[in-house]
Amino acid sequence: MFANREEAGILLSQKLINYRNNEDAVIVSVPRGGVPIGYVLHQKLNLPMELLLSKKIGHPFLKDYIIGVVSRDFKVLDPLTSAAVSGAYINNEVERLRKQLKLRYNGYYKLYNSINFKNKTVILVDEGAVTGNTLLYSIQLIQQKHPKEIIIAIPVSPISTLRKIEHLKLVKSTICLHSPNEFRTVGQFYTDFKSISDNEVFSILNKVGYNTEPRIANNN
Repeated sequence: MFANREEAGILLSQKLINYRNNEDAVIVSVPRGGVPIGYVLHQKLNLPMELLLSKKIGHPFLKDYIIGVVSRDFKVLDPLTSAAVSGAYINNEVERLRKQLKLRYNGYYKLYNSINFKNKTVILVDEGAVTGNTLLYSIQLIQQKHPKEIIIAIPVSPISTLRKIEHLKLVKSTICLHSPNEFRTVGQFYTDFKSISDNEVFSILNKVGYNTEPRIANNN
């Protein structure tokens, strides 16, 4: 059990101490829950920190049924679930979601220069994983930016999920602090698992030095 995300970040930083001050490494956090953990790693390891913003593409008739994911630059489709979906629908969704992502980027960053992942060691951070689908999509998005390697750093996840991730080609290693046999939700392993708001993300990015400005303040 972790007291909160900050404690989980401290414990993860101890496992990643060999990357401290590494000029070729970057922390990449999955918003919003991964951001406080990524910030602790940024502090403890003296590494730059980036966010991986993306939107899930839902099925045209079952919006909760995910057929892919899109970032500002790339998209990843599930070859099975997207096979019967029209290309026109996918293109329209990609355009619509990218407009939302642009607004979110403009909200998170007043002045922003994205970190180039090419030939970098990317340490991908989240608050935990249940099915691992978010991490799997995130890895595929990062791969398109040609990193040297990817390290997964999460506080908690089922062993079955870790096995799905650790065998991927660019994943050098998977660091997970706790892999319980019984697993329902990530939140059950935190004493304090409050939701993270956009304003809290703004505050963290200001501390990192991204000169953020709270232009958006919703929690969607």
